[in-house]
Amino acid sequence: MTNTTPLKLVIVGGVAGGASAAARARRMNEHAEIILLEKDRDVSFANCGLPYYLGGEITDRNKLTVASADLLRKRFRIDVRTMTEAVAINRDARTVTVTNHTTNTTEDLPYDKVILAPGASPIRPPVGCDQCPGVFTLRNLHDTDDIHDHLDRIDNKHALVVGGGYIGIEMAEQLVERGHPVTLVERAEQVLALLDPEMAQPGAKALTDNGIDLRTSDEVVNIERSDNTIHATLKSGATLDVGIIIFGIGVIPNTKLATDAGLDTGQTRGITVDRYMRTSDPDIYAVGDAVEYVYGPTGQSMRIALAGPANRAGRIAGEHAVTGESQPMGDVFGTSIVRVFNVAAGLTGLTARSAERFGIDANTVTVIANHHAGYFPGAKPVTLKLTYAPDTGKVLGAQAVGEQGIDKRLDVIATLMAMNGTVRDLANLDLAYAPPFGSAKDVLHMAAFAASNQLDGFDTFLPANTDLADDQVVDVRTDAEVAKSPLPAESAVTHIPLDDLRDRLGELDADRPTVVSCASGLRSHVAARILLQNNFKAVFELSGGATIRNRAVASQPANA
Repeated sequence: MTNTTPLKLVIVGGVAGGASAAARARRMNEHAEIILLEKDRDVSFANCGLPYYLGGEITDRNKLTVASADLLRKRFRIDVRTMTEAVAINRDARTVTVTNHTTNTTEDLPYDKVILAPGASPIRPPVGCDQCPGVFTLRNLHDTDDIHDHLDRIDNKHALVVGGGYIGIEMAEQLVERGHPVTLVERAEQVLALLDPEMAQPGAKALTDNGIDLRTSDEVVNIERSDNTIHATLKSGATLDVGIIIFGIGVIPNTKLATDAGLDTGQTRGITVDRYMRTSDPDIYAVGDAVEYVYGPTGQSMRIALAGPANRAGRIAGEHAVTGESQPMGDVFGTSIVRVFNVAAGLTGLTARSAERFGIDANTVTVIANHHAGYFPGAKPVTLKLTYAPDTGKVLGAQAVGEQGIDKRLDVIATLMAMNGTVRDLANLDLAYAPPFGSAKDVLHMAAFAASNQLDGFDTFLPANTDLADDQVVDVRTDAEVAKSPLPAESAVTHIPLDDLRDRLGELDADRPTVVSCASGLRSHVAARILLQNNFKAVFELSGGATIRNRAVASQPANA
């Protein structure tokens, strides 16, 4: 006899993962009973857009609502319960205990399947008066409204942003746009800590160029408040008097509901799930910032708190929970990007530093080329650092920074990695080209060509921060270029313009290890080929040339 009782699905949490799961579940099963619980007042909103509303770029607050509770109720017939928190899961009784914060009542909801989308909570360090008026974190619309109201009251007082990650940088930028003097404090030696130092340096420069007081290798150790002023004491001993403090120093996954129910968690303290987003209990799914996804470059599971994976995971969990089938969740590469005034910076997959941290052998190459044809007006340089396996050439990651076209290059690399592509595959990609949009040889191709040359033994690259004390260093730029921006090196630099190199080989010692450099890497490749074919024993190219070498030096801590 067929069971005609509707499947009961309880979804804990909204925003990206939970709301996506709810909508997909309804589209795949018209008859399921779907209850969506959200402990806050807003079900689905664009949390990545919150800083831009606070800065005034997004002027209509309603635009931040992705799907209202009323829309989900009317269009999808979902029982949406806001201000209602799941406090326990009884797996034996198959019930979810929920508390309604409006009525202060508690009930047990029976379930056939549960999808957990509890998200993560912002870190607020215990540093004195960290809960005082004017001290905020930014995670939801309620936080946004509180910050917005506070900013309206303090006019253009000094603002302190703590944390140099994406949220901190976005908030610092937007506060400047509102007319506030801003200090940005970051505990690490650099902002944008996910990037290699020289790739983060243009972002740091954009901050200081726009008037932000940037303080790295420092942190807030105490907060006090008197009258309408907040006093923040830094580890360095400095004291800042400000009108507002916004913390953006990371998040902690909300896993208590899962762990109390006996569900497994992984090495990065996220909920363990399979490719269909099932937890260690196959009737309970989990998605979003609280779970661990498979990180493509390593094959390991780890937390990756980004909106894109949360949305995709929610769609998979919603479908699988109500039908028993779905496509599996793909690998996640941590593809992300941030705007820093006129500069964009981002990454996908491994950097040189993260490869070292994971114990993965990796090569890198850095190239600089215009985002579209140089002869077409408005061309802007893109710096691309490609990470790849030294044996197979498999692409492991990329970083990009510049004023235009950064997202396009990262997206191409992320797509290639999802297909297990190599640098030779990248070199052969057929990309769209017309002068206003790109170049016949895109910066992606240039990076792939350089990487392929290294794999084939034609080139050997050195990182931009290499100690050159024992090397014969040859700068092949023009006289004017060298005068404008000398190459920093620990030993003397021999300057021979590329076009004169063949005629001046006698000025060099062919038996010494020789490092050649130009502005960005193109001419040093030509120089290296000349030297190698004239019996120079060991020739290396400084990856990214003088441009990246100067960034690497600028990114070093003052006491390094």
